[in-house]
Amino acid sequence: MFAANEGTIDRVVRIIVGLVLVGLGFFSISGAVGVIVGILGLILLVTGAIGWCPLYMPFKINTRKS
Repeated sequence: MFAANEGTIDRVVRIIVGLVLVGLGFFSISGAVGVIVGILGLILLVTGAIGWCPLYMPFKINTRKS
């Protein structure tokens, strides 16, 4: 697949923020804004879990230590 480009701290922060956004988006905020916030949270959870962010590639960002 793709080479991991997220470091440990980056991944942990993404997972924590993703969980918060999913909770807010699907359980606290109603309407379209809640759905958008929830989906953004899911994206952060997935990228944090797999260790690869597609937005990092075009900018050649890599927070993972060699």
